[in-house]
Amino acid sequence: MDLRVPGYAYMFGFLQADGHLSQQSRQRGRLTVEISARDIGLLHEFQKLTPYNSSITERTRSTNFAKAHHSATWTLCSLEARTTLNDLGLPYGRKSTTIAPPRGEFSHRDYLRGVIDADGSVGYMSKGFPFVSLTTASTAIATYLGHYAQEVTGAERLIKRNTRDDIHNVLYTKEIAQRLAAHFYYPGCLSLERKHNAAQSLASWIRPAGMERRPPRIQWTPEMDRILLSAPTIAAAAAELGYSNSPCQTRRWKLLHGLAPLPD
Repeated sequence: MDLRVPGYAYMFGFLQADGHLSQQSRQRGRLTVEISARDIGLLHEFQKLTPYNSSITERTRSTNFAKAHHSATWTLCSLEARTTLNDLGLPYGRKSTTIAPPRGEFSHRDYLRGVIDADGSVGYMSKGFPFVSLTTASTAIATYLGHYAQEVTGAERLIKRNTRDDIHNVLYTKEIAQRLAAHFYYPGCLSLERKHNAAQSLASWIRPAGMERRPPRIQWTPEMDRILLSAPTIAAAAAELGYSNSPCQTRRWKLLHGLAPLPD
């Protein structure tokens, strides 16, 4: 499973987010992935990529969201396969907070597309704006997406857990979402067909006339950082620097939590 190969990188990202590794005595265990039956084609693609015996089954059951949920499950029992996945960074048992980008070289955008297909969303918001988002309990995954998206688009996000359910919600909208969707969901890539179609549809959005754009990113200097850290309040620092409270608060948080270098 060479994660430099796009298909395997995507598959591993999806398995990290939506797969489950279990183990029992005498080296027994299994990998299972259960998704909506409408996406069963993706499980068949995983089966083609995997040189071990595996099975795909379907069932209908009652869930918290539907009285009759039709799902498909891919099951793989090979010890060698499970060991490979575990060595790459797919833990046994509960894993939502502990998963992290794989060790070693891997195809970055394909891996992240797998994570987004499993635990993210692509489409249009209720107001009609394009969006790409990821919901994850893993700080490592959320932080990695934030860094990668910033490299691709220049958009910076403050990665922190929300207060309601203690998870990360990383959100990109409008032109930034368009650029990310086009980058992740390129022609011919392995993905959930419905999300690929949704990503392609974002390209048709045009910013309405009169809608203001966000101001250019602030280029923080050591002197500006010193003002942020020495001011008695965020409001005082913002007034001295000539910016609003929000970017000043974000920058100060990064300085105090080691996400940006402190000024000399």
